[in-house]
Amino acid sequence: RHLQSPIFGSVCAVPLAGLAAPSWAVAQVRPPRETWSFSGPFGKCDPAQLQRGFKIYREVCSNCHSMNLVAFRNLAEPGGPGYTEAQVKQLASEYKIKDLDDKGNPIERPGRPADHFPAPFPNELAAKAAFGVAPPDMSSLADARTYERGFPWFIFDIFSQYQEEGPDYIAAILQGYVKPPKGFHVPPGGHYNKYFPGHNIALPQALTAGQVKYTDGTPETLHQYAKDVASFLMWAAEPHMVARKRLGFQVMIFLIIFAGLLYFTKKKVWHDVHHEEEEASKSA
Repeated sequence: RHLQSPIFGSVCAVPLAGLAAPSWAVAQVRPPRETWSFSGPFGKCDPAQLQRGFKIYREVCSNCHSMNLVAFRNLAEPGGPGYTEAQVKQLASEYKIKDLDDKGNPIERPGRPADHFPAPFPNELAAKAAFGVAPPDMSSLADARTYERGFPWFIFDIFSQYQEEGPDYIAAILQGYVKPPKGFHVPPGGHYNKYFPGHNIALPQALTAGQVKYTDGTPETLHQYAKDVASFLMWAAEPHMVARKRLGFQVMIFLIIFAGLLYFTKKKVWHDVHHEEEEASKSA
């Protein structure tokens, strides 16, 4: 069951160290650039997509990956999946949270909105024992994972404000499990992924078409799954993205107005000084 969830990033290659195929065997494939609702200075998350992504995380990814920085109450905050407080309360109560009673004895109680998502393993050593390496926490995975765009794309990214390397990378990895090319040796316990650096990834494919059932009529394809869970992980990494972009836009408007006021103030001040110099020269 635990092997159904993906591990992204360099940690996947740790168990396979020294077993990767030569770098010349297969060229590195750059993850394709996807279209995201949250891209650009005015982008924002799609609540329906976040809810689908959360469903995938809950049913698949949470078997192996923690999300320690996200609390249940965050699901009801503006800019997020759009759950109501009642829905969040019900959702939290379905989890068992380890806690202490009034006498300091360990107990398990139903979750509350203020609780954070419980980790699938009691500690990092237990996670390492299950996989050889501890699966990374998914709270900031979308910000932590990236790839090199190369020249001249990184120059264009400055002007286009492209910052979606993380979601693009995650979505690509989830769709990158293909049959290895002829001559490429996949070591025991490894799996070929055309987008993963070195192409040897430790865990098997996490998602397949039709695996997670949607109730809103959205196509249950691998590509849709990959985009939905990548969007949810982007929100988990930046739950206040919409507020940050709104604040940035307000600051830019303020700076433009402030620069205009400074310009006209400067013109007024120096106009009077220049006029006084002309009067003085005429008097002389």
